[in-house]
Amino acid sequence: GGVTELLRRLARMEDSRQRAAELFRWLLAPVAPAEFLGRHWERAPLLVRRGDPGYYAGLFSTADFDAALRGGEVHFGTHLDVTSYAEGVRETHNPSGRALPAVVWDFYQNGCSLRLLCPQAFSPTVWHFLSILQEQFGSMAGANTYLTPPGTQGFAPHYDDIEAFVLQLEGKKHWRVYSPRTDAEVLPQFSSANLTQADLGEPILETVLEPGDLLYFPRGFIHQGDCLPDAHSLHITVSSYQRNSWGDFLEKLLPAALQMALEEDLEYRRGLPMDYLQYMGVANSDTVNAQRTAFVEKVQSLIKKLVDYAPIDAAVDQRAKSFLHDCLPPVLTQSEKAQSVYGFPARWQDGGPCNVDILITKDTEVRLLRHGIVRLCNEEAGVMLYYTTENSRVYHKEEPKFLELDPEYTDSVEFLLSSYPNYISVDNLPCETLEEKVSLATLLFEKGILTTKKPLAQV
Repeated sequence: GGVTELLRRLARMEDSRQRAAELFRWLLAPVAPAEFLGRHWERAPLLVRRGDPGYYAGLFSTADFDAALRGGEVHFGTHLDVTSYAEGVRETHNPSGRALPAVVWDFYQNGCSLRLLCPQAFSPTVWHFLSILQEQFGSMAGANTYLTPPGTQGFAPHYDDIEAFVLQLEGKKHWRVYSPRTDAEVLPQFSSANLTQADLGEPILETVLEPGDLLYFPRGFIHQGDCLPDAHSLHITVSSYQRNSWGDFLEKLLPAALQMALEEDLEYRRGLPMDYLQYMGVANSDTVNAQRTAFVEKVQSLIKKLVDYAPIDAAVDQRAKSFLHDCLPPVLTQSEKAQSVYGFPARWQDGGPCNVDILITKDTEVRLLRHGIVRLCNEEAGVMLYYTTENSRVYHKEEPKFLELDPEYTDSVEFLLSSYPNYISVDNLPCETLEEKVSLATLLFEKGILTTKKPLAQV
């Protein structure tokens, strides 16, 4: 049944974490996730040949590409790149303004590749797919689609700063993948410039992908794809783990640790030795004396001691906050819609609004809409609850969404997180008064964060 049936099956799972894990399993099948994570993730490419042209059916197609162009919202440069690569030269041919079908298909007919940069903004299915998968990675899941004419190549050899999953949707594509050339290019922080064939050695993997096949390669692995003379190619590259390394985490953590150390520890506020410029620095690096040794040991001591001031959990929360800003909003199942504010039947009827009151009581049973849609952060301004339900399908089109909560509500939000996916009665929320319990539940319901076990009002 392809992707349509898969998403229907996932919708029957109560726990969003299970949905994400099952989608990840399906993406890699028949390779088990544990085998993939142990042998390939961040280590080596993986090729999965399925011999099943319908495996990705319903995810995205050239008809969907055409429909996106006809919708009038696709613009060159912002959403669509027109590219070519011939005789070692990579070119971008983007005009300005809206990508009109007549112009786009003329480029394609003349041998240019088309890259749709944000298919999730135009395809509800790609949006649904990625919104589930992002919870598995705990890192933004993005996508690009690539449509390439027969006998052409759209991009120069290069490596990326993301973990890439290439899903072949239509036609065929010839791929070559090369190992990182140096240790510095293993799991790089940033993508490479365009490379030439002279920069490359022998490929470690060469294959022709057909519909239903999967090719994974880690960041830093150089790759290039070209079309055979007898077939076009449409593939979607699903990506994740951009700037999601230990080093990126430490970039958040270390400045915060140093700030805390400066506030709490006199040692970090003491002045440098008056004469340190005379014996430190590159010009003095070959000198061996007691002053240099003492200075270096002091620096090492302060760095080692910095660990004691590192607000590790707070730094994790700040990364989680950034992830929630990156996230796609959830795609609701029919039952989730009926049991949330999105299906609430408030409307204008007979000269006035009706079914407006959200009547939550102590006996109302509630739970989070999804496990991964909220994050509690203690910040200088107060306790903030960041959430994803009002995000846009376009990356960072909206500012981060958050509620400032009274600190006494912290335990209740943590209780909702730990209870998921089970429903709990509002009366069981660990607030001091019934009024506070109902008030918090109503607030979270109105933001789409909570669902009720039964619809609050019948249509």
